[in-house]
Amino acid sequence: MINSARGGTMMLSNKILYTVGLGVCAAMLYSAAVMASSAAQNAPDQEEYDEDTYGPKELIVWNKPVPRVTFSHKVHTMDAGLECDSCHDGLFEMEAGASQEKDDFNMSSFTNGNYCGACHDGDTAFNAMSYEMCAACHTAPKTIVFTKPVKAVVFDHQMHVDDFGFNCTNCHSDVFKMHAGNAEQNEEKFIMEALYRGEYCGACHDGEQAFASSTRCTACHIGVLGFDRTFGHGPKKEGGH
Repeated sequence: MINSARGGTMMLSNKILYTVGLGVCAAMLYSAAVMASSAAQNAPDQEEYDEDTYGPKELIVWNKPVPRVTFSHKVHTMDAGLECDSCHDGLFEMEAGASQEKDDFNMSSFTNGNYCGACHDGDTAFNAMSYEMCAACHTAPKTIVFTKPVKAVVFDHQMHVDDFGFNCTNCHSDVFKMHAGNAEQNEEKFIMEALYRGEYCGACHDGEQAFASSTRCTACHIGVLGFDRTFGHGPKKEGGH
């Protein structure tokens, strides 16, 4: 009888603990659901983005005087709290593309407090001239293909930056000017003999810092057929090499 009573008591205790446990789990799940719902309600609704208040959602991309320089209205207005008249029409004209057509829309002008330099002075916002911040605005192409003086020579930006840890200043603006196509414009200078003297790619590809520019030709030179196959300008043969 005593054992039977104890067994009944234990079963009752287990049921109570089981019931309490279910209640606790339910409470935790409900609490998590409430928190998730609250977070979703407090999160900014992208559908309510007002271009009249925050400016265009799409990135502005300037291609002059250098290509692929990006600017985000959202970062400056919605995130940083600036208003349209913080920049327009004083620093920038309201007309799209007006700034890049001006001769003084360049980095030198920024150092004098013009355009982006009015805020990006190192105090109000990061310094526009900071070497560490180049990629915040300048979007480098993953691969550059030189077609002059010979066709075609490839340079892998992504490999040099991501794999080797270089930054913009390792090459710009001493080894290469920060201007697309600048090296190719000097066809008589941008030649292998110049690389052997330590110019252009030869500044690093000297056989000590990196493989010598006089070796491993096909690492950079893909030739006319390689260019056509890579960029789809020629017929691709089935099979073969």
